[in-house]
Amino acid sequence: MTDRLTGISAFVQAAEAGSFALAADRLNLTRSAVGKSIARLEERLGTRLFLRTTRRQTLTADGQAFYDRCVRALAELDAGEAALCASRVSPQGRLHVSAPVLFGRRCVAPVLLELAGRYPKLELQMSFTDKVVDLVDENIDLVVRSGSLRQAPADLVARKLGEQTMIVCASPDYLDRHGMPRTVAELEGHHAVMYATGRREAAWPLSDDTASMRTVTMKHRLRFDDLETIVAAVKAGAGLARLPCWLVADDVRSGALKRVLAKTPGPRIDVHLAWRRTRHLPSRVRIAIDLLMARLPPVLAIGTGPAYERSHG
Repeated sequence: MTDRLTGISAFVQAAEAGSFALAADRLNLTRSAVGKSIARLEERLGTRLFLRTTRRQTLTADGQAFYDRCVRALAELDAGEAALCASRVSPQGRLHVSAPVLFGRRCVAPVLLELAGRYPKLELQMSFTDKVVDLVDENIDLVVRSGSLRQAPADLVARKLGEQTMIVCASPDYLDRHGMPRTVAELEGHHAVMYATGRREAAWPLSDDTASMRTVTMKHRLRFDDLETIVAAVKAGAGLARLPCWLVADDVRSGALKRVLAKTPGPRIDVHLAWRRTRHLPSRVRIAIDLLMARLPPVLAIGTGPAYERSHG
């Protein structure tokens, strides 16, 4: 059993670090030991977990599926350990968490407020920003980040919470007036309400009819850096918008919005929970990690899947 857990730990660290060498540093092992441990794991499973070249290594499809299960299993072990610790030491002191503005307000804050209600000695501080923050410089315990963490510093630990699925939608009134786009090419004839900061180009990456990714340039006259304002504008019939599924799933379900090109997915954006690597993680941080890992993945999965696409395409 010990060898099996060692192999899984080495595999998860290698997947998250992007290299056997960095995983070895994090585990205080040699690179050879990590490589042999993963090789034994691949032999036992009867499949390759990594595709290796001289420049990089990536997970295979089997490797990604196994990684997702391993992370959940390790989270359960961590939760068990945290529960034992919590029975002896009640979480207390300041817990500082940073999260993207809207996802933080809508999804992260309610979970942490519940946590603060359980533990009267816990002091909760939350920061909402869509910018990348430095955990050390800003003295942050936990951060929720959207986007890839491949370039994350070696002193961070990260766990994937899920994927933010982006969908194109519009109001029934707008589609009655302008017609339902049936192909990616037809999108370019429609007006869009864009999420934009600074001078970013008004374009959407989408999969075309050949399953290749292409960038669709949208004509528009409305640009906002606030997703809730975009939702309000789209409901009012201002045009099409590309929005997170978790944000508009209820509106699509109720018919207030209709999904456009349900079988034409855009890129899915990874969402991670990250914290500083430390030998002894404070109980207040550990228990917050466990609760967020339990509650946020189902939120990100809301409104996704084949059944949803068939019903609302």
